[in-house]
Amino acid sequence: MNTVFALSAAVAVAATVLVITRRSAVHALLYLVVSLLAVAVIMFLLGAAFVAALEVIIYAGAIMVLFVFVIMLIGHESIAMNPRAWMGPSVLSAVLLAELAWVLTRGKLGSAPITEVGPKQVGIALFGPYLLGAEMAAFLLLAGLVGAFHLGRRRN
Repeated sequence: MNTVFALSAAVAVAATVLVITRRSAVHALLYLVVSLLAVAVIMFLLGAAFVAALEVIIYAGAIMVLFVFVIMLIGHESIAMNPRAWMGPSVLSAVLLAELAWVLTRGKLGSAPITEVGPKQVGIALFGPYLLGAEMAAFLLLAGLVGAFHLGRRRN
């Protein structure tokens, strides 16, 4: 299991470095999706299946779709249709898929006892002892939204 964890971590680090070093926004976005998927595999291996599912659904799914939509709106779709742009992220994603298939067919995740953490426990923790942190994150997101609105609006 340590090998799968190390390989997933290597994929996450490699994809993140490629996000930073790519000149094209489309290429960086593709590697960012792979990086988020690698983090989801790591969370699954650590026994946090709920967090892994949230990572895939919210970050790699919904937010990345919005990024792709914005990139397509500003006119970079010709770069995205190039098959060479998809080769690197496809190889890294295939490695993650092979790891996940191997872990799922093997049956057991590790020797340490894993306790299931569901949505109710996450909600109780977020709005119990970590309420101040959740509120601060909400204010930060609101400030980012207001800033993005003011930067993006057209002046008459």
